[in-house]
Amino acid sequence: MSSFEDVLAADRRIEPRDAVPDAYRSTMVRQIAQHAHSEIIGMQPEGYWITRAPSLRRKAILLAKVQDEAGHGLYLYSAAETLGVDRDDLTERLIDGRQKYSSIFNYPTLSYADVGVIGWLVDGAAICNQVPLCRSSYGPYARAMIRICKEESFHQRQGYELLLTMMGGTAAQRAQVQDAVDRWWWPSLMMFGPPDADSPNTARSMAWRIKRHTNDELRQRFVDMTVPQAERLGVTLPDPELRWNPGRGRHDFGTPDWDELKRVISGGGPCNAERIERRRRAHEDGAWVREAALAHAARRQEGETG
Repeated sequence: MSSFEDVLAADRRIEPRDAVPDAYRSTMVRQIAQHAHSEIIGMQPEGYWITRAPSLRRKAILLAKVQDEAGHGLYLYSAAETLGVDRDDLTERLIDGRQKYSSIFNYPTLSYADVGVIGWLVDGAAICNQVPLCRSSYGPYARAMIRICKEESFHQRQGYELLLTMMGGTAAQRAQVQDAVDRWWWPSLMMFGPPDADSPNTARSMAWRIKRHTNDELRQRFVDMTVPQAERLGVTLPDPELRWNPGRGRHDFGTPDWDELKRVISGGGPCNAERIERRRRAHEDGAWVREAALAHAARRQEGETG
């Protein structure tokens, strides 16, 4: 049997039955659980607008997207379970504050334009971050990411299409889109995590081939991808330092407010308490469904073995 180091050196996949260091296992549990929690919590900001969307078509599109996010969370919890953890325990850790989710979901959706901007910017940032995870060293996680990234790509295009439609509308609609861009731009840049110099997990994750690119590399890629899209939309990205640097062949851009990121991650964002309380209530309200499903499964098992 190949050793853990040999598998990594050959750029092959670690599978559930392989022997791995405890630190690798705990790192993968933390990362996959945080990703799963983010998908489930991420249903809330846009879910608010399902009944408020302006047409049946837009309601159906948004409902389908939120359902996709629920599916992503289930894929990821299943991947985490291959590491020997229980999804109910992971949910308890989330509700108790022992595990985190993406800081981006602690901001409010103040207008319907936010739905489009989340699709464009937030899902666009997710794509930049997650496509390389399709080559992550842990097999179940990498395989789950293939379908997730395909669906996230569709979500990004759907959000951009909504914004194109609104930008072709009234002056009030265009102003609504610009306001949403102003509010979501910097939190989207923070989605990639702290700068490399302040990221405690990046070096180890790169060495273990969990990640393929650093936070700053991914952030730069996202900015370069997004600037021409913003020009096509006709919106202004709220960064006076944003400009093309011909010497680097990349865009220069300003520095996010890292103190704000720390504050939001620590529970001080606009919607932290609301998001967790809703997740806690949904978990408690769904207890009878889980209990009924377990009882039904046990009864079927008794019938098959009786």
